[in-house]
Amino acid sequence: MDAKNKVDLITRNAVEIITREDAEEIFSTNPSPKGYLGFEPSGQFHVGWMIWVNAFKDMMNAGIKMTLLEATWHAWINNKLGGDMRKIQLCATYIEHCLTALGVDLSKVELVKADNLVDGKEYWDGLIRINKQLSLSRVKRAVTIMGRKEDEASLDFSMLLYPSMQVEDIFFMGMDFALGGMDQRRAHVLAREVAPALGKRKPVAVHTPLLSGLQGSGRMDTSLKGADSEAALIEGKMSKSKPESCIFVHDSPAEIKAKIAASFCPPKIIEGNPVMEIAKYILMRDKPLHISRPAKYGGDIEFATADELMGTYSEGKIHPLDLKNAVSEALAERLAPVREYFAKFPEASDSLREFRSPQKV
Repeated sequence: MDAKNKVDLITRNAVEIITREDAEEIFSTNPSPKGYLGFEPSGQFHVGWMIWVNAFKDMMNAGIKMTLLEATWHAWINNKLGGDMRKIQLCATYIEHCLTALGVDLSKVELVKADNLVDGKEYWDGLIRINKQLSLSRVKRAVTIMGRKEDEASLDFSMLLYPSMQVEDIFFMGMDFALGGMDQRRAHVLAREVAPALGKRKPVAVHTPLLSGLQGSGRMDTSLKGADSEAALIEGKMSKSKPESCIFVHDSPAEIKAKIAASFCPPKIIEGNPVMEIAKYILMRDKPLHISRPAKYGGDIEFATADELMGTYSEGKIHPLDLKNAVSEALAERLAPVREYFAKFPEASDSLREFRSPQKV
């Protein structure tokens, strides 16, 4: 696989890459590039995360040596799981189980815990050097990577450390590629901005789409521009902090069916339609979607590509209920290995139960 094909592979479901030219140069000159994704262990694993899981696998298949950063300190700063570090650490173990159940071979991945990163003086030395390149206003603009509004950092100073910590993670681990959802864009751009002044190589940023919450998203409002549009995108995403917006990877088929049946799915509308997004980004990534219908409504139909499905739906030739039924059935089938894994390995279910316990652990 040449450099161009490798870039095609790692961007096939990405919203953007910054920049393609930098990525091709890395692939052409470095036989063993390094990349990473950092995640906050902050709650149950929902299907929106499957988008980056698939992108992570693509990067592994492109020959990138991938690292998963368990961002425990970042979750603590972000007040996730009540700021209980023990629960955050238990959640990290639970997420490892979910990734294994989803087919990520963790034996081929370097798992790094933020607890270990922050142990050394070198990490904090780098963090201070980064912050000396930044103004307060620049940092405040970047706190949206936490799913927070800029003014929230005024109430908790530790939140202002978060963006530069994410930049230092990249530099400290020597990463060539940074993978994340579009909500992480500001941190990755920040890393590219300060890299030259610190004598660091600009990391290539690969950004995946954010899956809309089941209630729909603000991205349908075309009047929003710039920062307002970005805020609406982040606010409307599927989020663990809004359980009503989520399908979790270990939900039962009945739960999946009920959640999708109640979800936002307007006729002919593609933009901000969570059911269509699940089909496009998760189900049709590597296989067609079959829709069963009575003969009087046109009979069964199969779509080989998401573009075909979206085109037909936007013309009103597929009823929302038929799309919902097809997506719920296909998603339940796709997630069967996760349910089987959690049934087979009690330690996986135990890890889920323990971090969700209302008692301090």
